[in-house]
Amino acid sequence: MGIPVAERLTTGIQFAEQTGSDHAIERAPTAITAFVGRTLRGPVNRPVTIHGFNDFQSVFGGLWQPSTLGYALEQFFENGGRTAIVVRVVNGARSPTLTLRAQDRQLTLQAVGSGTREFLRVSIDYDGIGANEEDRFNLIIQRVRAPGSEYIEDQEIHRRVSVLPEAGSRYVPTALMDSTLARVIGGVPAIRPDRTLRSDGRGSIGYVHSNPDGDDGAPLTDYDIIGSAAEGTGLFALKGVDSFNLLCIPPLSRDVDAGPSALLVAARFCRERNAMLIVDPPSSWTNAAAAIAGMRAWQLHGDNALMYFPRMLGYDRLRGRFEQFAPCGAIAGMIGRADEICPVWAATEGEEAILRPGYRPLCSVDEAERDRLGNLGVNVLNFVRASARHALSPRTLAGSSSASSDWKYLSARRLALFIVNSIERGTRWVVFEKNGPELWKRVAHQVEQFLAALDHEGAFIGRSPEEAYMVVCDERVNDERDSHLGTVKILVGIAAVRAGEFHSYVISHNAAVSRVRPASLNRLSYPTHTS
Repeated sequence: MGIPVAERLTTGIQFAEQTGSDHAIERAPTAITAFVGRTLRGPVNRPVTIHGFNDFQSVFGGLWQPSTLGYALEQFFENGGRTAIVVRVVNGARSPTLTLRAQDRQLTLQAVGSGTREFLRVSIDYDGIGANEEDRFNLIIQRVRAPGSEYIEDQEIHRRVSVLPEAGSRYVPTALMDSTLARVIGGVPAIRPDRTLRSDGRGSIGYVHSNPDGDDGAPLTDYDIIGSAAEGTGLFALKGVDSFNLLCIPPLSRDVDAGPSALLVAARFCRERNAMLIVDPPSSWTNAAAAIAGMRAWQLHGDNALMYFPRMLGYDRLRGRFEQFAPCGAIAGMIGRADEICPVWAATEGEEAILRPGYRPLCSVDEAERDRLGNLGVNVLNFVRASARHALSPRTLAGSSSASSDWKYLSARRLALFIVNSIERGTRWVVFEKNGPELWKRVAHQVEQFLAALDHEGAFIGRSPEEAYMVVCDERVNDERDSHLGTVKILVGIAAVRAGEFHSYVISHNAAVSRVRPASLNRLSYPTHTS
């Protein structure tokens, strides 16, 4: 039997003990990558954290020709990625049902996961049930690898559930509300389901298998990827995770790219979550000239998005030949691998910022084209180590926009996001303390110690501490209304390109929520340091 997936994987919900002011701020992860797209099976609109392709295969079914997401995940892990969050979205997919006989009636379950490859089976027994408890039964639900297979990929055991509403939390529809495998649909008969017995006489345990009424649905559209912010579907399912750093939206199918509407919403969502969107070059950009021309009409510009050109050729294990692939998953893996060797402010410029062997570019790019693409905010994939003379610092899609010139370099933008994410996570402890000047002083000191350590390691090279960063946490940012609401605000500034100016953020905490938002300030009103 396989090890139940529930024992090896977690959803996007995370639990962690918060440190106090006497602990150094822990450095936030920098390469947790979220993927949104179509898969063969698995939970829909629910983020699942995985740590290897075997996990992806167990939960979502592995590679599937109609899905580009599986290939992107495979390339992510092959290129050094460690942690991914997968959100499965569907277009009209239907979940299979299971019909449990209850004498002349029936109890119907429906799989949580949809599609034709969601293979469930159910066993009913009365073990440990008293003779006077005629409404009670034990329910075992299993996901198996294939029809007739004994390889169990996941299992749930629900003991002493009941068909009567007065049983409260043991009433079978209520008991299955938290199930990751199945739900009750339709009415519940007043008679408990019949025991499931083997018909071949080789044992007492039998199973009812899912009906062949699942449906994989149609290819995805931009609307499926976007989903609903109110309902937490599509990419907005990621609102349920504590954090992610990179977002990949693989092509909707092998022949259809994600459209402008999906990319624009995703970029805006990444800005709100202090993350970066990895944008795939359109499939029509088959050479550097086409990419340069295409950027003239390109609509998505911003410092929370990045693109690498060209697409790549990789081996397709299902088709048994080399195929063209969008590079977002491989790029995310490459960034994660580089982050483990170099600090985030230099990781994407080091020797590890190349793709692993086994991949090759769809087209060649000469030095002049590389420079032109770089000026437009498009990076060129490195399949071999570039010479120091011709290496270019990776860019964001802010390009040459003067409004975002400080963030046109990927390393600078990722450093800023790393700093605010680390401080936001590392100062959540303030909501458990008495709000006031003493607390403000402690948190300001903690944040300054964190920034000083980064400065010592070269994060702000060429700047003195007074020029490199600033921290304010006192009555200038925390007024009486904040104190009444139990809110603590921390103003953090990171040096801008122009001397004496800062990119500033307000990090606020209260019992309900923690937030990070950009802020504008009068530089002369705030001293550089508070201690």
